[in-house]
Amino acid sequence: MEVPALAHNITSPLSPCEGMIKDLSLDAIQLCERDGSKSQDGSISEMEELPVPQNIKISNITCDSFKICWDMEPRSKERITHYFIDLNKKENKNSNKFKHKDVPTKLVAKAVPLPMTVRGHWFLSPRTEYTVAVQTASKQTDGDYAVSEWSEIIEFCTADYSTVHLNQLLEKAEAIAGRMLRFSVFYRNQNKEYFDHAREVQGNRMLPSVKDNSGSHGSPISGKLEGIFFSCNTEFNTGKPPQDSPYGRHRFEVGADTLFNPNTSLYFGDFYCMYTAYHYVILVLAPKGSRGDEFCKQRLPALDISNNRFLTCKQDEEGDGGLVFHHAQDVILEVIYTEPVDLALGTVAEISGHQLMSLSTVNAKKDPSCKTCNISVGR
Repeated sequence: MEVPALAHNITSPLSPCEGMIKDLSLDAIQLCERDGSKSQDGSISEMEELPVPQNIKISNITCDSFKICWDMEPRSKERITHYFIDLNKKENKNSNKFKHKDVPTKLVAKAVPLPMTVRGHWFLSPRTEYTVAVQTASKQTDGDYAVSEWSEIIEFCTADYSTVHLNQLLEKAEAIAGRMLRFSVFYRNQNKEYFDHAREVQGNRMLPSVKDNSGSHGSPISGKLEGIFFSCNTEFNTGKPPQDSPYGRHRFEVGADTLFNPNTSLYFGDFYCMYTAYHYVILVLAPKGSRGDEFCKQRLPALDISNNRFLTCKQDEEGDGGLVFHHAQDVILEVIYTEPVDLALGTVAEISGHQLMSLSTVNAKKDPSCKTCNISVGR
C-alpha cells in the first residue's frame, strides 16, 4: 500500500499521540483510553478480539516516506480490514507554521501484506522527528469500525534529500540561472574581529565551520558539511563585487584560481528563496581527494567545472591560455570552500558600502510556498 488515505470521521479510540483530527466521530461507539479500559455499557467488547500490533519496526526511511511492519497474534487476524496509523511530529505541532492546523494525522490503509510504505509530502517533512502508533480495525456493515487498542508509540526521524531530490532542485535552479558573467575573485565579508581572530589565534587562517540550517530543510549539508562561505557575484555595471554586504565591513578577496581550478570538485548543494524575488544557489568547492570532496561525493550532484549553469572555470582559448571564470547572473551564489584558507593568499580591506543585515541568509528559512524553488517532496 503506497499511499494511505487520510482518515475522516473515523470511529476509534483516542490517539496516544497529540494532534488528533478535529472531525473524529465519537457517536457510533463508546471508546476506551489507551490502557484498554471499557466504557460502562461494554459496547466495545469486540475490540478485544482484534490483535494489537506488536514489535513495530520502521525501515527504508526517506525524506517523505517510510516502511512500517509489526507482529500480530493470529487470533481474529482474518477479521482485520484496515490499519489506523497515527502519525505526529515529536516537536510542538505549532512550531511548523506552514502546516495547516487542520491537516489530519491519522492515516487509514487497507489491510495489505506488511511491510507497508507510508508516503506523502503533505504530511511528512525531511529531517523531522515523528511518533507513530498503530491500530488494527474491522469495518462493520454499518460503516463503523471495531478497533484494537493502540500499539506502543515508536519514534523515528525522516531523512535528508537524496541525490534524486537534489537533481530535481538542480533542474529548477538551472531554469532560472540566466546568462553567465565573468568574474575574477572570490570574497568573504566579516567584521574586523573575525579577521583579527584568524590572524592571532588560527595561524593567519580562516577555518571551516559547520554549515548552518539556512536553505531547504532537507539539505544533506546543513549541520554536517564544514566549510567557509564565499561569494563571487558581481555588479552588472562594474563587473566587480558589490560594496554592500550583510556580513561585515571588512572583506577578504582572493583570486578565483586559488580556490577554483581543475584540481577542484564542484557540487550543487541547494536552491532556495526567503519570501523574496531573489533566489540563492549553494555550491560546494572541494579540493579533489579532500575530506569535503569525499563527503559530497556520497550526497550531492557533481557539476562539470567547465560546463554548468552556475559557476565555470575554463581555459582562455583566445587570450594567454590562463583560466577564465563566469558566474550565473540571475541567482545569488553562495559558495562553500571545504578547506582552511590562508589570509596571505589574498587581501583584507574595508568596503565603502553599507552592512545590509536584512540580506543575511544566516539560518534563513526557505519559503515552502514558492513554486520556483520547491519540489514535490517533504519541504
